[in-house]
Amino acid sequence: MLRQVLHEGLRTSFHKLGHFVANHPVFFASAPVLISILLGASFSRYRIEENVEYLLAPKHSLAKIEGNLVDSLFPVNRSKHTLYSDLQTPGRYGRVIVTSRRGSVLDPHQVNSVLKLHNTITQIQVPMLGFNYTFAHLCLLDDSKSCIVDDILRVLEEMRSARVSNHSVPTLHYPITKLKDGREAYIGHQLGGVLAGGGRDGVRTARALQLTYYLQAASPLNEVVAASWELLFCKELENFGKAHLELSLYPFTSSSLQRDFQRTSRVSERPLLFSLAVCLSLAMLCCSMRDCVRTKPWLGLLALVTISLATLTSAGIFNLTGGKYNSTYLGIPFVMLGHGLFGTFEMLSSWRRTREDQHVKERVAAVFSDCMLPFTASTALHVVTFGIGASPFTNIEAVRLFCQNACISVLFNYLYILTFYGSNLVFAGYLENNYRHSLFCRRVPKPELLQQKPAWYRFLMYTHYNEEATEAGPLRAYESHLLVAFMKRYYCDWITNTYVKPFVVLFYLVYVSFALMGYLQVSEGSDLSNVVATETSTIAYTHAQQRYFSSYSPVIGFYIYESIEYWNTSVQDDLLEYTKGFERISWFESYLNYLHGLNITTSLSRSNFTEHLRSGFLRQPRFVHFSDDIIFAKRADGEFDVVASRMFLVAKTTENKREEMSILLDTLRKLSLTSRVKFIIFNPSFVYMDRYASSVGAPLKNSCIAALFLLFFSTFLAADPLVNAWLTVTVASVEFGLVGFMTLWRVELDCVSVLCLIYGVNYAVDSSTPLVSAFALGRESTRTRWVKLALERHGVPALQSYLCYGAALLPLAAVPSNLTRTLFRCLFLTAIITAFHCLAILPVLLTFLPPSKKKCRERKNAAENREEIECVEMVDSTRVVDQITTV
Repeated sequence: MLRQVLHEGLRTSFHKLGHFVANHPVFFASAPVLISILLGASFSRYRIEENVEYLLAPKHSLAKIEGNLVDSLFPVNRSKHTLYSDLQTPGRYGRVIVTSRRGSVLDPHQVNSVLKLHNTITQIQVPMLGFNYTFAHLCLLDDSKSCIVDDILRVLEEMRSARVSNHSVPTLHYPITKLKDGREAYIGHQLGGVLAGGGRDGVRTARALQLTYYLQAASPLNEVVAASWELLFCKELENFGKAHLELSLYPFTSSSLQRDFQRTSRVSERPLLFSLAVCLSLAMLCCSMRDCVRTKPWLGLLALVTISLATLTSAGIFNLTGGKYNSTYLGIPFVMLGHGLFGTFEMLSSWRRTREDQHVKERVAAVFSDCMLPFTASTALHVVTFGIGASPFTNIEAVRLFCQNACISVLFNYLYILTFYGSNLVFAGYLENNYRHSLFCRRVPKPELLQQKPAWYRFLMYTHYNEEATEAGPLRAYESHLLVAFMKRYYCDWITNTYVKPFVVLFYLVYVSFALMGYLQVSEGSDLSNVVATETSTIAYTHAQQRYFSSYSPVIGFYIYESIEYWNTSVQDDLLEYTKGFERISWFESYLNYLHGLNITTSLSRSNFTEHLRSGFLRQPRFVHFSDDIIFAKRADGEFDVVASRMFLVAKTTENKREEMSILLDTLRKLSLTSRVKFIIFNPSFVYMDRYASSVGAPLKNSCIAALFLLFFSTFLAADPLVNAWLTVTVASVEFGLVGFMTLWRVELDCVSVLCLIYGVNYAVDSSTPLVSAFALGRESTRTRWVKLALERHGVPALQSYLCYGAALLPLAAVPSNLTRTLFRCLFLTAIITAFHCLAILPVLLTFLPPSKKKCRERKNAAENREEIECVEMVDSTRVVDQITTV
């Protein structure tokens, strides 16, 4: 009883709101336009977010804490040449992968070309403030104040010098080789595509080289000069590649990722305009019919105008509040499009069901009463799910910002449909009630006068006059609409056919099977190349990196951040055991080998161990570079102690480098908790992959939980509690299928796909709520009959929405960007799976699953029997008595 009272109370409120909008149509039509124009002027404050790490890396992660600790001991900016990382190297730098089109890059003529390239890069000049800056002025310096360059260049210089002097070329080992000065250097990330002869004793051929030029940005001027140097670096490599066709060059700089991430917005401009034009044309076509009075193409156009005004308003608010744009916001217009199309088409469908003899104000009020309650409920669900995603608990900043702006956009979309589109429905109603042409606004002559006109005039002015105010008249007139006729005459009977239902159920089981197969293969997508444009230097560099340099992991820093007993034999054994199985660049292991070479035991006292380390080992030219890896502190007794140190580890990997690195990170972290040697591990790439899966999945999980709670607690607002139960089941089935088929279509779980999954919850509720509610409200006839009626009323607007939304998504497939590719695949799957559920699965299941119509009919008949009154007239000799008997 309480549900019915609340339900009717809300319907009455929306009925009065419809009256109010119909009484002031000019105000409600002009106010949104003026607000949008005023807020649209704020685009002068348009700014772009340039920090990709801020957007895509988890805000709260152990890797960032570890990075701060590491930076306090061994500044990362000074040691970034040793902490090699693919795309996440901090600071300014220029990097290039050089591959040979024929032969090996170690061939004599290729070595000369590479050294010539190196010389060309170091001579790049950046004119600034009357001075020409070169690499020598900007480079990162070592302790001897020399520019830090890659060790592979020293190897190539030694090889060329040996060939010039007719000496034997020194043997090149891989991945750790010995230089001319006796120093061991790791070249696993500098030499790729290696074919070793006789195991790992020597390198026979190599397909690729990677050179990195690290820059310092100690001041704002240095930052500006370094940014200009990176641009000239890419141009110089392009010119060098044209002059040396035997080499292929793949450049990458510190700004490449940010530039290619934002490039998606530029390459999407034309496809998005084409998408808008296609959706606009199809929306007008879906609202058109043969009858020139009842056709509503302008309302189809105004539906898109309403969504555009809401987008402009929310973008203006975003600019005024100091927001910065990023490419993930490309999905917000499609969120608004899906939400707005359902609302506008439902209003138009409800208008067709009103009586034409009623006043326009009454018809608009009836439309509001009929449509606005489910539309308001779905809007509230949008606000709740995106609001949860916009909370501070969301660990990925790109997801949080998207949800925050989507929440504001959907809210304005709802308000503008309520006001702007509702007022335009009033204007269209006056044209229809006065029998004026919907395009030319000219009054259509009555049939007897129209027959006297030419054929072209009769064709343009064709309409159906309702001389008698009957309820069936306008409904028959609207049946000339193509989609209405198709749904009523063909589809409803076909989908509820006894012989079709088993095949639909079987098809649903196949759908669940494939969805389960994909669900079991879900993988996280922390690869940053998934969010950049495709035809860019970042993608070319990433492909070359994966092809030639996937044999070894990034260099992992192994940091011992407290004083330990390095001279203790058991501690030495523990450290050697921890680093076993890695390729190591370790001062500790080199020092132990140094002691063995001098026939000195490694089990020394504290003072002797430290004295040999400081006075002997670190004074050797081949070991002096290890001085940067050890921090000494003077004790109170005057002796020195090692308070912190670092080593570098490299793991052997396969093509699934990122997954293996994630597993390795978790394994070493667990080891650090149980080990008596207190250490941490760090690489700049850990900031992106640490807790990425949980950080990305948390907004989706929280939004789904919020949606379920909202559906549960709003049960008292629904006419039937089973409505919310069916909505919950539908949402679960849609989301399950979306995750599964998304994985089968090679879409990984990243920030973009998670945003689409959050929107999938709302899209499923948007489309299924009117259908399930109409079926649950039915109190007479059979289930099959009410399924047909629900499809006739709400199947047509749902089908119109799917057609327009799918057509709007198709141009996204042509955008050369991984981000839009993910966006297209996820949103297209959302539309297809939701359409399959609402137009096929739900109509079939509702014909034999609760709520039952038989009990409703029995309760209604019992109530009628209790209220039946039998009047009996009795006559006696003196008076006439009317006796009323209640049966």
